[in-house]
Amino acid sequence: MLLAEFTFGQALLVVLEVFLFAAWIVILFTILTDLFRDHELSGWAKAGWVIFLIFVPFLAALIYLIARGDGMRERSIRHEQEIRGQVNEYIRETAQGSTAADELTKLAKLHDAGKLTDAQYEDAKAKVIT
Repeated sequence: MLLAEFTFGQALLVVLEVFLFAAWIVILFTILTDLFRDHELSGWAKAGWVIFLIFVPFLAALIYLIARGDGMRERSIRHEQEIRGQVNEYIRETAQGSTAADELTKLAKLHDAGKLTDAQYEDAKAKVIT
């Protein structure tokens, strides 16, 4: 029976191989992401790196990480700062709430519905305007 010949040591080797393969895929995606994030590199240079990564993957990845490792870090930090800035801007816009015109519209609707008296409406309007 084939299953009886599959030992615990072989199972551990399979787990190690799967882990190393997943790590290799992550490294390749990181390199490709960085490669296409770099706007200073020409299209021909990017194509050359991709071809090099396809035909000599381990050597190409090693050379890329050695030659362009500092740039990878800088591009990654710059990208994260851009994303953080966009998120902060979105949060600021969302947290600001409504504008004065929106508040006046809400007050007018409440006044028209009869939920606010004339005096309450005028007081609330004065607070929004100032």
